[in-house]
Order: sequence, then C-alpha cells, then structure tokens
Amino acid sequence: MKLSIYNSLTRRVEVFEPLNPPRVTMYVCGITAYDSSHLGHARSAVIFDVLYRLLKFLGYEVIYVRNITDIDDKIINRANKEGIDWRELTDKYTREYQEEMERLGVLKPSYEPKASEHISEMIEIIERLIKKGLAYVSDGDVYFSVEKFPQYGKLSGRKLEEMLTGVRIDPSERKRNPLDFALWKSAKPGEPYWESPWGYGRPGWHIECSAMSLKYLGETIDIHGGGLDLIFPHHENEIAQSEGATGKPFVRYFIHHGLITVNGEKMSKSLGNFVTTSYLLEKYHPEVIRAFLLSKHYRSPLDYSEKGIKEMEKAIYRMYETFYWIKKAKPKKEGPSSKERIKGVIEAYQGFKEKFLESLLEDLNTAQAMGFLFSLEGELYNFIRKFSDLTSEEIKTLEEILKELQKLSGELLGFGHSDPEEFFKIERERKLKRLGKSFEEVEKLIETRFKARKEKNFELADRIREELKELGIQLKDTKEETFWYVE
Repeated sequence: MKLSIYNSLTRRVEVFEPLNPPRVTMYVCGITAYDSSHLGHARSAVIFDVLYRLLKFLGYEVIYVRNITDIDDKIINRANKEGIDWRELTDKYTREYQEEMERLGVLKPSYEPKASEHISEMIEIIERLIKKGLAYVSDGDVYFSVEKFPQYGKLSGRKLEEMLTGVRIDPSERKRNPLDFALWKSAKPGEPYWESPWGYGRPGWHIECSAMSLKYLGETIDIHGGGLDLIFPHHENEIAQSEGATGKPFVRYFIHHGLITVNGEKMSKSLGNFVTTSYLLEKYHPEVIRAFLLSKHYRSPLDYSEKGIKEMEKAIYRMYETFYWIKKAKPKKEGPSSKERIKGVIEAYQGFKEKFLESLLEDLNTAQAMGFLFSLEGELYNFIRKFSDLTSEEIKTLEEILKELQKLSGELLGFGHSDPEEFFKIERERKLKRLGKSFEEVEKLIETRFKARKEKNFELADRIREELKELGIQLKDTKEETFWYVE
C-alpha cells in the first residue's frame, strides 16, 4: 500500500517516498500559547494526527514533532496586559491545549518542544547565516537578506519583484530590504530577553521552527505541515533560513490544510469570530467534534455552524445506536439463517476495508472514508432494526463486521471505537446535567412508561413520552427495552 499526498512545494499529488525508510520525520507547526485554542487549532491537530496514525499503520517509524511557540509579540502583549509573567501565561495555555487535544483523541507527538528552550540552537543557525552572508546585523537586530536567497518564493509561487511593489520599510525598522525578516530582535523595555553575540534580545518567529526541526529531525525532513495561512511568510521564511544555513533541501513534502471558516470568513482571534475548543467540548462529545473536523477533505475549507456540528452529532449517535443493538442482539430462532436475508449487509461489507483504506491513501480523503464507514453502518442499522428474529449465525456475522469497522475507524480516524453503552451513558449524564435532571429520574420515568405500555395503558405511556420529548429525550421501543438519548 502506497500513500499519495498533495505536496504544496510541487503543487501536485505525489507518491510518498520517505528519505530513509522505514523512518519518517514529520514536523507540524503548533500553537502560539497566548490564548485558548479554537477550532482551527483543533482541525490542524486532528488532521495531522490521522496522517500520523496512517503512517504508523503502514509500518513506518514516525518521529513527529509539534512545537509550542511560547515567546512572541502576542504573548508579551497579553502577559503585560494581565500583569503576569509570560511563562505563567504560556504554561497555562499550553497545558489547556494539551488536555483538550488528549480529549479529542489526538496522539501525543514524539516531541513537543517549546521555543524558549531552544534559544542556543537558534543563535547557532543565525551565526551560520551571518557567516554565509545571508543575514546581517543592524543595531542589535539580525535580518535575513531575501535577495541573497535566489529560491525565495518557491513555496508560495511569489516573485521577489512582485512582492516588493508598493512595499515600504517601516521607519522604526532597520532593514535593507522591506521583505527581509527578523531572525533576532534586540531587547526592548518590559520584554523577556536572552544573551546573544548581538546583545540582549529574543528570536524572531520563523527561526524557532528551523532550529527545532534541525535538532530533532535532521537537516532534511520528510513532512512539514500546517495551515494554508502559514505558506507565506512563515514556511517560505523557514525554507530560506534552513536551506541557507545547511545548503540542503529543507522539506520533501509540504502539506497544508484548509482553514476553518464562519460564513465563508476565516476563523481567527483577530476577527473575533472564533469558537474555542473548550466551548465545544462542553457541548459535544469529543468524537462528534473530531468527526466534524474530518468531514471535509483536509485541503478544503471547513465552514463551522451549530447546524453542521448538530448534524454530525446525529450521525455519530446513529452509528453508536447501531453498535448498541448489535452488541445487545440475542438469537431468537434456531437453525441456519437465510443467506439471502443478510446478503445486502455482507455485500456492503465486502470491499469495505479496501475502499476505506484507499480513500485515506489517496491524499488523506477522510470525508470519503467516512462516507464508506457510514454507508456500511447504515446497512447494519437497517438490518438490525428490520429483523427481530435473528439467528446466532447472523449475529456472529454482524459482530465480526462490527469488530472490523470499529477497529479501522478507531485506529485510523480516531473515533467510533468506544463501547456504545459507555458512550451513551456519558452523553446522557452530561446532557441531563445541563437540563437540571438526574439520570435516575429519567430512567424511572422510562421504566414507568415501559410498564404502562406492557399493561396497555397507552394514555400514561404517551403522556410520559411527550414529557420526555419536551426535554429533548428521544425514545425507541423494542419488546425488551426502550433505548433513549438526549438530543
């Protein structure tokens, strides 16, 4: 099995061939820890988590680095505004982000380095660039000279002359060229600083990723990932300073994902239209959020709306309801089953694994893989709800299919692997708490209604159903039990 992936550097889908198989090196830009993470940060983490899982599934030994930017203008400004030390601020939001990603089922990367802990490595690269004539010192600041790097713009497709049109140098800056970018910034009052050959100061934003990828992954890495908004200037500048320092190709495959939008506009803190991950985790099961984030192809924008995530919640609930009925199924008649009756389910299952994997191997098409997953689950649901006289042979077939479905989805997409009873128990209790109702209170009402139905007291049964419906509680009756969930 071969993975094909869109390479932003070549602008085409290519077969993935690591530099030193079975070893794969992957670096993904993480958060700037000055505020709570939003859905855009979660999308990035989840997408590259699926890629990480898939590469490991294919037998690769993946070294995965996802950095934390903990020294930056936004961090300094926020810390000063709140009157706290910048380390206190970044520790708080780093910890919050890590806890949220864990809840979303995001596997821990091999390394999660912080920028502030790699200052010496950054200084070393800057010194190499100065020696090579690719960077210059200007009153304690150090800038990379883009004109000295002929390949500048190869990732973004921009030409230097076009970028220079209409661009002016800010009088406060000491650049030779308006496109030159800061590698080191001289210390200003009220800012954290470190010692360097150019005086006290702190690193620029771009240099941290070059330093950390070089330290943990080597001079040339297989995969570098991030959002489309990082192509320019961040990743373009990373290429210039990394290749300028080492003289070797920096990245073999650049992978960029589409952004989260709200009514077609990019979700961002600066625009004030962001939805925090913590807010969503309060309202929805982590698997619902994760499935929503994977519901569009990773290179496409994903438009956020309450309606969209609610629809995904219904799909995930229905999926777990299917799993629930299969796990609860007991044979009702003896003798061999009719192969004709379960034929549709078996046909839906045949080729499912191959199609599911092919979708992920063809440019990480999670949306298509989920389509195959839900299609098979739909066949299982229709069958289990249609026939109440299942044979032991049919149940065995359903259980085998369910086992494979849950294994593949859980291992590669990171959802669908939970025990259905546990899933609904957590969801019922969480949602009832918000309604001010206890689990025991609702269970008692449902038991009273079940007994009333058996006694043909339909007036009482209907009255309880309506009472529960007003609370958003949906009921599904069988002869043995009433299944319920909270919308």
